[in-house]
Amino acid sequence: MTYVVDEKCIKCKHMDCVEVCPVDCFYEGENMLVIHPDECIDCGVCEPECPADAILSESALTNEQADMWINFNRKWAEQWPNITEARPPAPDAKEWEGVPNKLEEYFSEEPGQGD
Repeated sequence: MTYVVDEKCIKCKHMDCVEVCPVDCFYEGENMLVIHPDECIDCGVCEPECPADAILSESALTNEQADMWINFNRKWAEQWPNITEARPPAPDAKEWEGVPNKLEEYFSEEPGQGD
């Protein structure tokens, strides 16, 4: 089992989750974070820290959703830099919460700055 970050993180990129992760399994893209599913220990401490509710347990998803988000998180975690220290979210993060279709319309493949 693992936790994943879904599209609700795009353009919000709150980083409260990063500081509580005991195994430093978060990776930073330009406009979202992902969790490396092979590094996640399924402790769950990150999930309640996300104000956008973008962190989900694999067990809370359908098999199809779980496969999609696990593969998505793995792909980008292997390309983006690791992040272990939180920075403030984007100034307009609240405005992006709840915006539909963020993956299709706003996702950036560009890496973030990491630590």
